[in-house]
Amino acid sequence: MNRIDRLTAILIHLQTKRVVKAYEIAERFGISLRTVYRDVKALMEAGVPIGSEAGKGYFIVDGFHLPPVMFTQDEANSMMLAGKLVEKIADKSVREAFDSALYKIKSVLTDSDKDNLETLDSNIEIHFRGRSANNDESFPDHFMTEIQRAVAKKQVLKIDYCNANNEVSQRWVEPAGIFFYSLAWHLIGWCRLRNGYRDFRSDRIKAMTNTGEVFKSRNDVSLKEYFQAMFMSNRSLVQAIVVFDKKALANRPLRSAVTQTDLGDRVRAEFMMDSLDYIARWLLMFGNEVEVEEPEELRDRVSQLAEELFHHHTKAQSV
Repeated sequence: MNRIDRLTAILIHLQTKRVVKAYEIAERFGISLRTVYRDVKALMEAGVPIGSEAGKGYFIVDGFHLPPVMFTQDEANSMMLAGKLVEKIADKSVREAFDSALYKIKSVLTDSDKDNLETLDSNIEIHFRGRSANNDESFPDHFMTEIQRAVAKKQVLKIDYCNANNEVSQRWVEPAGIFFYSLAWHLIGWCRLRNGYRDFRSDRIKAMTNTGEVFKSRNDVSLKEYFQAMFMSNRSLVQAIVVFDKKALANRPLRSAVTQTDLGDRVRAEFMMDSLDYIARWLLMFGNEVEVEEPEELRDRVSQLAEELFHHHTKAQSV
């Protein structure tokens, strides 16, 4: 990326958050802090009103905005691919919001880029086991957009929740975050009824009201810490740590990973699954581009499945 493109990208980045730390810019663009300081100074000299707070970061003075941003073909293609995933794992409210955003992106593309995007759209299909596109039975009341809003604004939600025994109870929840695992979206939050953090599956929420009440932050646990604690208390979940070659993930995003760590040419991912057999069968499609670090039972199951496949095809060939 040349300097002019980088300066433009830095300016866009500064508008994505109220305050942006210098090290965030350095990490994103692979430059030194000294280069960040020089680039920000260049933007200021060009007339961009950038302020700074010692120990906090840079910010754009209120009232300044860039003109409408043009998208590159690759950026538009990436949004199209993301939309295909949204169709599979999001509820109606999120799908509608994403579709609206995608239409806005399409509106600023050149005619040739629009044609390319239409061609790409008709040649992408994602099969997601256990859920089909636009299957509203999995998301009966379309609460995900409201949940996201409450998480962002720290607002209390009142929900009617149906548990695994088909018993409905009314809860007041201070939402901490949302997570996708075991083929469902889950709302993680402090339940005032149970006086503790609880996991609410979105497809079991029968009714929801945003009370508008802003709750004070607790000594919140991170989602990762919550899942670690949940794993310790719920042995039906299987914790798996798997390392993938990056090239194997080019067209296979890790949708349900709890954490992902960049190892250079490889990615270490942590999963919380309720079926050891399911994840073992899924890992088979990565061939020798994946390595199971733990648990040992998962390595053994993958090996067993691979051996069964080998004997099956060897026998078929001999016949």
